[in-house]
Amino acid sequence: MRLDKYLKVSRLIKRRTVANEVSEMGRVCVNGNCAKPSKQLKPGDIISIEYANKIVKVEVLKIPTGNVTIQEAPDLYKIIE
Repeated sequence: MRLDKYLKVSRLIKRRTVANEVSEMGRVCVNGNCAKPSKQLKPGDIISIEYANKIVKVEVLKIPTGNVTIQEAPDLYKIIE
């Protein structure tokens, strides 16, 4: 699954366009490397997102295949920092 879509589906970022813009600005890194929105994710990848005043690191636990409800979204990742 694409990085921008995963960020939206997992609700780490509310909208896919915002996820796309943040990735283009170099504020999202996957496994220590700044990633483009089209980066393909797999379970075990570490995503770090630089917000205005903090950095959040999460580990991808699973990649969804269909729609994800708001209750299922936190099961897609594990917060590291």
